[in-house]
Amino acid sequence: MPQRHVIVGSGIAGLSAAEAIRLADPEATITMIGEEPHEFYSRPGLAYLLRGDIPERQLFLRTAQDQKDLRMHRMHKRVEKLLLEQHAVQLTNGQAVVYDRLLLATGALASAPPFTGGNLLGVVKLDSLDDTRGILRFASRFRSAVVVGGGITALELAEGLRARGMRVHYFLRGLRYWSDVLDETESEIVLGRLQHEGIRVHLQTQIKRAIGNRGRITAVETEAGKTIPCSLLAVAIGVRPRMDLAREAGLTVDRGIVVNEYLQTSVPDVFASGDAAQVLDPRTGVATLDVLWPIALRQGQIAGANMVSLGQAYQKDVPFNVTQLTGLKTTIIGAVGGGGTSEDSVAINRGESEGWRLTPNSWVLSDRDDVNRVRLLLDDRCLIGALVMGDQAWSRPLHRLIQSRVDITPVRAALAVGGRAALEQLALFYQQWEKNPAQNG
Repeated sequence: MPQRHVIVGSGIAGLSAAEAIRLADPEATITMIGEEPHEFYSRPGLAYLLRGDIPERQLFLRTAQDQKDLRMHRMHKRVEKLLLEQHAVQLTNGQAVVYDRLLLATGALASAPPFTGGNLLGVVKLDSLDDTRGILRFASRFRSAVVVGGGITALELAEGLRARGMRVHYFLRGLRYWSDVLDETESEIVLGRLQHEGIRVHLQTQIKRAIGNRGRITAVETEAGKTIPCSLLAVAIGVRPRMDLAREAGLTVDRGIVVNEYLQTSVPDVFASGDAAQVLDPRTGVATLDVLWPIALRQGQIAGANMVSLGQAYQKDVPFNVTQLTGLKTTIIGAVGGGGTSEDSVAINRGESEGWRLTPNSWVLSDRDDVNRVRLLLDDRCLIGALVMGDQAWSRPLHRLIQSRVDITPVRAALAVGGRAALEQLALFYQQWEKNPAQNG
């Protein structure tokens, strides 16, 4: 009989797993069970839709023919329980779906507001296409908004609502933006550009309660006792891996669903990938969470291939992401910790890796003007992280040097001096290494 593969979750990790299964086994049956009512779309693209940069149709990255070619049975249902002994999952309507191999690609959900009034109409999050559509409806009817949170999603919300013509107040609990990742100068650059856009930034500000009238938000009261009227409150204080199904079934969980190098859980026929999976990083010896689209895609591919035939070990790459921070393209590679601890996120942020938060020695090599920066982080002999803000000429070279664990001892003394001269020395070193990476790496 054909192997029966069941995938719980319909995001990029689930889809890439389905594509890998179909490539490896044309005869397998694939059933994808997900609560998302829409066809597959780009979660990172929601910010662009919110700002008005793209039309909604551009979110959908697979054509109807692509999905037809997968020959996958798609179920818009919610899984209530894993029946591991029966090799089945139970849906909320009592139906059982039997599997030979199961993948948990359940993703992560936005953390709930921790203050009173978080369930009022007008308190929103940016987790899905339906969330974005709802925010756009609010933005078309009302003029004032408050955004709370310290990561990429909070920034996307603040900028998106401002682009839609709303008056935006942005609350940060601390003195810096995204202090786990950005250093003080980088944070100041971002916050200064937000203020230039007309967004009012409130540092060291926490919400005590959301105030409503007839079930709809009308204002927020801060811990300092100040009341700010608003018709929309956007909350982005982090996300939490969806691992309730795994925990209740007795699978090993920690901050996420714990998997081995083959992305198997503690039960060999059950796999996990994407935002819900906690994967060992061999470079640090620590099992970390990554809420990054490219990593979820790659994990899905490896998990899908191993569901057909076990044998592909997942090699955790250096965490890497390219994002827009107040219009500045910013590349974040490896460990880049900003020297602070963010109080604005109760969990990991979307678009972030826990591996970024490590804070080794940090040197700024280029600070040519108000926005262009190259910040490097090193251990005893190698670059282990970099942040490139603005001009992206260094993004690819630094990614290669970090990923390849190149010994930069010959230029370490020059790097310690910092400034543009150090960057010129690193450029010469990279050019020489690139000619023969196998010998020099």
